Amino acid sequence: MSTPVPVHQTASTASVLRQFYALTKPRVVQLIVFCAFIGMVLAVPGVPGWAEVQRALLACAGIWLVAGAAAAFNCLVEKGIDAKMKRTAWRPTARGQLSDRQALVFSALLCAAGSALLWFTVNPLTMWLTFATFVGYAVIYTVILKPLTPQNIVIGGASGAMPPVLGWAAIRGDVGPEALILFLIIFLWTPPHFWALALYRVEDYRKAGLPMLPVTHGNEFTRLQVLLYTFILFAACLMPFIYGMSGWLYLAVAVGVSIGFTGYAFALWRNYSDQLARKTFRFSLIHLSVLFAALLVDHYLI
Repeated sequence: MSTPVPVHQTASTASVLRQFYALTKPRVVQLIVFCAFIGMVLAVPGVPGWAEVQRALLACAGIWLVAGAAAAFNCLVEKGIDAKMKRTAWRPTARGQLSDRQALVFSALLCAAGSALLWFTVNPLTMWLTFATFVGYAVIYTVILKPLTPQNIVIGGASGAMPPVLGWAAIRGDVGPEALILFLIIFLWTPPHFWALALYRVEDYRKAGLPMLPVTHGNEFTRLQVLLYTFILFAACLMPFIYGMSGWLYLAVAVGVSIGFTGYAFALWRNYSDQLARKTFRFSLIHLSVLFAALLVDHYLI
């Protein structure tokens, strides 16, 4: 007759598992995998076969694991900064619920598992590109750029823009111009998206000692940069149509959401409020999600 597991022990185990899961920044990683999946879909002309579906699923799993590893490493490195900021003070590493060793081992295991999965079931190019993205985000951005320069999110944004490239490489085994166009869209989307957040979280960043743009150059300058980037982003969002990757449906959606994002940025520039900055940040998430969903739908209509 087996010995029953105490209820408090089961609850404690579930709590620890939730803490490890929280380290992976699930919502961020979901967006990463979604963008990578769009790259995979666009890399297949027509309806994918079963072999391509299998490869896409394995690639999504591998990318999720490595992205989760990068997020966990970021939480470890920035635990002191996270503890000073309301937005991140809840993280298990910031609260001391998980030790440095636990977070480091967890990150290493996820990265190793994801890299192995990509190498053996997808292709080496995807593995190396994904690992380079891990290094770019977890080391170059988090450790070097973030505490050094207010342009950290611009330079470091290259890592965040990689998911469609990873997805394309997973299916095609190369990096085509279509993938680079998607990379450019996310690269240009990242600064206005993040600076909108930084505007209403400026005191958090100031207390943490991070040289974010609103801290180093002020509110008005940052608002202008947000607006200027949305203009450039608007042009980049038209490139899939111009290049022939998509049709009129995508173009209509791209114009609509880009007008919306630019409109929010213009209103923010003219008359700032924390509430409007929050709305701009939230709309930026809608902008990217709807844009890539439109690419997905439009792909099967042209």
